[in-house]
Amino acid sequence: MSQAIVLFDGVCNLCDKSVRFIFRHDTAGYFRFAPLQSETAQKLLAEAGASIPYLNSILLIEDGKVYDQSTAALRIARRLKAPVSLLWAGIILPRPLRDAAYKIVAKNRYKWFGQKESCEMPPQGLRERFLAFE
Repeated sequence: MSQAIVLFDGVCNLCDKSVRFIFRHDTAGYFRFAPLQSETAQKLLAEAGASIPYLNSILLIEDGKVYDQSTAALRIARRLKAPVSLLWAGIILPRPLRDAAYKIVAKNRYKWFGQKESCEMPPQGLRERFLAFE
């Protein structure tokens, strides 16, 4: 089975909770993870021919392509167990509309959910799904 990689802001509490949520609902073990701040993430993005992103978006590397913002979130949701996978239906909404809602949350995530001073070591179990942790 192929695997996909989720790149996330390692100091964002919402992003951390999202990674833990994905891990719990990814019964097939499809996703691997790396903080955007890591050298591993930067290397993966360079290999995919993507520019180095700002930290306001979760990124998904799947089948050699890089997806961001709402598209990344929805593509992740479709691989999770039901009922979360039903969120994939949101892909029918126009991307500008989906991304506008995504950007509101991304812009306010530190204010609403807080942030850490640095990336934390993931807990046992989840740690094995990380590509690297610097």
